[in-house]
Amino acid sequence: MKEYHFDEIADRKVDHCRKWDRKIVEEKFGDVPENFIPMWIADMDFKAAPEINEAFRKIIDNGAYGYTYTYEDFFNAVMNWQKKRHGNEVNKEWITLSYGTVSTIHYLYQAFCPSNGKVMFNTPVYNPFSYAAKNNQFETIHNQLIYENYAYRIDFSLLEEQLKVEKPQLFLFCSPHNPSGKIWRKDELERIAFLCKKYGTLLVVDEVHSEIILSGEFTSALQLPEKYLDNLVVLTSPNKAFNLGGLKTSYSIIPDESKRSLFQQQLKMNAITSPNVFGVTGLIAAYDYGEEWLEQLTLYLRQNYDFSKQFIEKNIANWKVVPVEASYLPWIDISETGKTSLEWVDYLAKKAGVIIEPGNNFTADGNQFLRINIGTSRVILEEALKRIKNCQDEFGPKGSEK
Repeated sequence: MKEYHFDEIADRKVDHCRKWDRKIVEEKFGDVPENFIPMWIADMDFKAAPEINEAFRKIIDNGAYGYTYTYEDFFNAVMNWQKKRHGNEVNKEWITLSYGTVSTIHYLYQAFCPSNGKVMFNTPVYNPFSYAAKNNQFETIHNQLIYENYAYRIDFSLLEEQLKVEKPQLFLFCSPHNPSGKIWRKDELERIAFLCKKYGTLLVVDEVHSEIILSGEFTSALQLPEKYLDNLVVLTSPNKAFNLGGLKTSYSIIPDESKRSLFQQQLKMNAITSPNVFGVTGLIAAYDYGEEWLEQLTLYLRQNYDFSKQFIEKNIANWKVVPVEASYLPWIDISETGKTSLEWVDYLAKKAGVIIEPGNNFTADGNQFLRINIGTSRVILEEALKRIKNCQDEFGPKGSEK
């Protein structure tokens, strides 16, 4: 078995990575020290899987970068990956290429909501769920998650009431949950699907964070009983798992023909017709040859998470790590510190040079949380956490030894 090395990271200045760009960081977070460490945007610092880079080299060596299309290898890669990773039997015609999940959310809203339409989602949640609606002047309905004992659960009574009264055209559900990394149970997915179908609301499930599983078992919405598949759209891509976000290539899986046709017509109206030549190549290489790399990456991230959780609980006063089941983005409860997420983010950026994401950036109900990106080398992770530990005295009490 080939061994991959994740202590070696890429030089992110070469690819002009937003995460590491000083100008972008200072526009968002103010002046920061010269040796700042970015742990905010969901972008890992590791080099891509060698198998993906090799596929790119073949294209580069050939020297032609003209228009391409979604050829058979693309569909086969998606269908095979969905089957072996998630047990999903996906028909070729269900698959539609798109240019990244965020833009796809915009197109979905446009396709399925009238001019005075409504969309609903849980909160806190990935902010593009909200701003995609605002960009298109659609009303948003927040189904606030119940937070107890450092865990989230769905308020199904509120969900049913909102579906019944507000009648949103679309419910966008994040599975696993971003930002907390929670994996939803199959019975929870089925109950959501039942309610959405009962009240005539299209269920759209974002499964982008489903490939990096730190604990537990992920269930895809495509595992729902067949009676719910005609009211389902699944959005996903290899971008988070294989760090290919800059290629802007993703896809939807829509079993129902009429809904799929309506969505595809909206894509045509926006000239979403053919893929980026490197995007489709990267997806195929990731799905066909990258699984072992992903398994070893997941092990490395699991170790990063275990280290981070233990360090924070031992050394950083009143920070509580919400148990993360999926992704590489621990969600930190700071409610006992007496400070808001924006106050912590501003202080740590200026004092420690550690750039983290405020919970305010997750639509609503995140003001008492921080999100930290641990998708980097252990050396950088340790340095960042030590800086937080060492500078907390001026902002709050010392952590206690446990």
